[in-house]
Amino acid sequence: MTVLMEQDVDSELPEQYREDMETVIREILQTEMCPYECEVNITFTDDEGIREINREFRELNVPTDVLSFPMTDYENPADFSCLETDEAKISCFNPETGELLLGDIIISLDRVQEQAREYCHSEQREICFLVAHSMLHLLGYDHIEDEERLRMEKKQSDILESLGITRN
Repeated sequence: MTVLMEQDVDSELPEQYREDMETVIREILQTEMCPYECEVNITFTDDEGIREINREFRELNVPTDVLSFPMTDYENPADFSCLETDEAKISCFNPETGELLLGDIIISLDRVQEQAREYCHSEQREICFLVAHSMLHLLGYDHIEDEERLRMEKKQSDILESLGITRN
């Protein structure tokens, strides 16, 4: 598994946060029975940076906490059988490493701080929650319909709880 992390803000993340994010990613891939080694890109920015990205890609001129840009369209969430076609093998895998390119996660560190205060938990927990949320998006989950939202929320909660990353 390759997790590429970059920052376009000066704030330095503690190494423990990075380790926890990788643990969350591994746990989700294992829980969702992903049969491939994967690559994920995570970029940390501020409210202005994520607002610009949100405006460009979603036509929403407001900051948000996290954006997810999946590289694969799944017919059903975490149904990896769609990756067995020749076309998918060319477009969805890193030709140098053979890893499945899951996509990009963009996180606003301004929002992490604000939401950690708002929800009375640590910034570390907030980052892990946003990574779990985004990873599920990268695997084809969504929360447009109530049923989908409830399913996704349960998965997020179960993963974080199993890792001992709770609000307390």
